[in-house]
Amino acid sequence: MAIASLASDVATEVFTPASEEEAIAAFGDGTDVVVVGGGTIVVPDLTYRRLEPKKAVLLGRSGMSGLERDGSRVTIGATTPVQALVDLAAPLGPCAANVADIEIRSQATVGGNLCAGESPEAPRGDLQGAFLALGATVRSAADGEVSDEPLEDFLPKRHERLLLSVSFEEPAAGAYAGLDRPHTHDYTALSVSGARAADGTVRLAATGAGSHGQRLPSAEGGDAEAALQDVTPHDDALASAWYRAKVLPVLVRRVLDELKESA
Repeated sequence: MAIASLASDVATEVFTPASEEEAIAAFGDGTDVVVVGGGTIVVPDLTYRRLEPKKAVLLGRSGMSGLERDGSRVTIGATTPVQALVDLAAPLGPCAANVADIEIRSQATVGGNLCAGESPEAPRGDLQGAFLALGATVRSAADGEVSDEPLEDFLPKRHERLLLSVSFEEPAAGAYAGLDRPHTHDYTALSVSGARAADGTVRLAATGAGSHGQRLPSAEGGDAEAALQDVTPHDDALASAWYRAKVLPVLVRRVLDELKESA
């Protein structure tokens, strides 16, 4: 495990773990730690000193990348590039393909996207909605202890734990709908993901309608307008809360219709 220092008013220890075990040890309890996967979000924040951590953990050599299948169960390592997901079935594949451009997707990681912090300029964490719709569970660590939990329980505390991998059961059908406009460039202002399990159960989730991805349980029975009960749309540089509230039911309806057509 190499240790160096970043140029800063306060010296920052830089750890480059060579295994998952070393990454867990370097992360510790997460206090004053920044985790760098692909760096597409974190590195600019470090460059402009919006972040000045005491410790940086660079995961590029940790061996935590890859996609594995065990029957219908899919497990994706935290440092897997977003681009590696684009050929997967909906909602995950289309959602991943809608993230920025191929250069960013090839550098950005699944873990970095799922753990992305809030931004006043544009929504982050596009993949959160797709994984929520899939009923994904995450494996994460803090204080040397590793645990598994549903993604919706992990997201509110995503800055306090080191994400190791995310797993889900492949759905019987999936759908994705995003709000894209020329002025949003490569950002997704709002999106809805849906998945239908083999038993007919439908799960819906949105990104861009809150501080992080949100389940839309009120709309899972088929009432698209009810999705507004589950979110608190906000203003940012891409869209107003009013506009998001108007468009969200439209996207939900598209996803529900696609899931119905695939039955």
